[in-house]
Amino acid sequence: MHIAAESLLTTPEPTPLSGEAHMQTWDGSELFYRYWLPARPCTRALILFHGGHEHSGRFQELVEQLELKDFAIFAWDARGHGFSPGSRGFARHFLDYVRDAEAFVRHLSDEYRIPLEEMALIGHSVGSVIAATWVNDYAPPIRAMVLGSPALKIKLYVPAALTGLRLLQRLRPDAHISSYVKPGMLTHDKAEAAARRADPLISPRIAVRVLTSLFDTAERLIDSANGIRVPTLILSAGRDRVVQQAAQRRLFDNLGSREKVFKNLPGFYHEIFHERDRHIPIAAAREFITRQFTRTPTRMVQIGAGAYTGACNQDRYSQLQQPLPLLSPARWKFGASRFGLKTLGRLSEGVRLGWESGFDSGRTLDYVYRNQARGLGPLGRLIDRHYLDSAGWVGIRQRRLHLERQLNRAIDALRTPEKAVHLVDMAGGPGRYLIEVMRQRQDPAISAVCRDRDLEGLAEGRELARASGVTRLLYEPGDAFDPDSIATLSPRPDIVIVSGLYELFDDNARVLRSLRAIHRQMRPGGRLIYTNQPHHPQLELIARTLINRDGDPWVMRLRPQSEINDLVRQAGFTPQSQLQDDDGIFTITSALREA
Repeated sequence: MHIAAESLLTTPEPTPLSGEAHMQTWDGSELFYRYWLPARPCTRALILFHGGHEHSGRFQELVEQLELKDFAIFAWDARGHGFSPGSRGFARHFLDYVRDAEAFVRHLSDEYRIPLEEMALIGHSVGSVIAATWVNDYAPPIRAMVLGSPALKIKLYVPAALTGLRLLQRLRPDAHISSYVKPGMLTHDKAEAAARRADPLISPRIAVRVLTSLFDTAERLIDSANGIRVPTLILSAGRDRVVQQAAQRRLFDNLGSREKVFKNLPGFYHEIFHERDRHIPIAAAREFITRQFTRTPTRMVQIGAGAYTGACNQDRYSQLQQPLPLLSPARWKFGASRFGLKTLGRLSEGVRLGWESGFDSGRTLDYVYRNQARGLGPLGRLIDRHYLDSAGWVGIRQRRLHLERQLNRAIDALRTPEKAVHLVDMAGGPGRYLIEVMRQRQDPAISAVCRDRDLEGLAEGRELARASGVTRLLYEPGDAFDPDSIATLSPRPDIVIVSGLYELFDDNARVLRSLRAIHRQMRPGGRLIYTNQPHHPQLELIARTLINRDGDPWVMRLRPQSEINDLVRQAGFTPQSQLQDDDGIFTITSALREA
């Protein structure tokens, strides 16, 4: 016994481990990241997102001073930064960084076996915008986020600079500019400024398209922040010469988080984690994060006794349902637009079809998918082209491509030599995308049913399928909101698609009943593919001028991704992967029906 005790006393303590690694992101690029692992196995993680021009190596001191010894800490080099590949400061669109963030976090969760529910994040500057947009768009169930000096609106100083940048992007799509920001504008700490100036991995270059899409994405993030429910701490530099504090305040005011804190740092320049008194924001971040891990996370979305609480954008939705005052200039503006669409607009075949069947009908969507301008004479075709090129319809066509991609992924995951796959679209109209998927795969072990309330749309789909030689696709009437109708699905589906439907209705209790009925009817291990509309740049124009399939004003309540994901979870599914367009209008998510 004495020897064993002595042996224990001399056994060395485990030591923390740090290192470097790579991960493959969504487009095949290999991103570089650093990790700092605690001495003993842990199930908690902190993820760091660096600012523009920077890299993960500059977080070393922050990692040490946070003293979160029971956390695994990770930090990437964003594409085009540090040791990650790509032209310096370049990305096709700012949302590509957000897609990278989703891939990065999923990689960390799988590789290090840390659930998202046990993760927190700290961002700085542009990294804060990446982190917050990821939380807003993908609604991960993480514990907390700390946003340091979020670059929601960069001070460009030169009048009309943003307009000039947009013009330059049109003339030279891959143009770069050099940042005007000098190290002395970022920190009062002369040693830190010198270290930044001497760092060979810091480049002043940034792609113009990154800047313009950063401005657009940040504005969308601020407007839709009421869907963010993650506890959030914003650390704002009181003398920031790079970004506007007012935009940070707007984001904070709009956040839907039950716990949110805005901490102003008087006298601080932009680089708060490299400032002279950086111990102040670091301590605030440490205290906020550790506090969130002592609490039991709660969801805001709850449905009980037929009542729904926590719906976002309800005030805006109710406002759009009310007529504008008689003397309101907006009323006359939208009235003129509606008059034009009902008269001259009928020269366009798409506009005429919208007035006949509803601008949200399956037949209208099928027309938009075809994207072939038609109308009476050259003027009609010109009007139709303008109609088809509106932001919402461009997003709809991108949604179709993403829908096909998610469907093919689901089929690949379930189809084996021993297992056939049966899929159902609950409200597919003519189902043009289904026809295309079935035609391309030519697999006799894959069968499909397209349902809808629109009998004309179903008849049109049957003709399209017949003309395409697709025989294993059936069309039948069905109501996606009626549990009794859903219960008649036979055989039980392996994949269920609900596309372009739930976002048309504001009643979450109704949506949840539909989801639960689908869950009961679906085979265990199956996939639910659903769409959502968390954002739309033409929301009021549509509400004031167009009609839905029932002939009523087409008023939509934008539903944050966090809200629809909570409904999906409550029905018994687990969201797994998501795709979305660059404007953040539509998302397409695949969820697992647990076996």
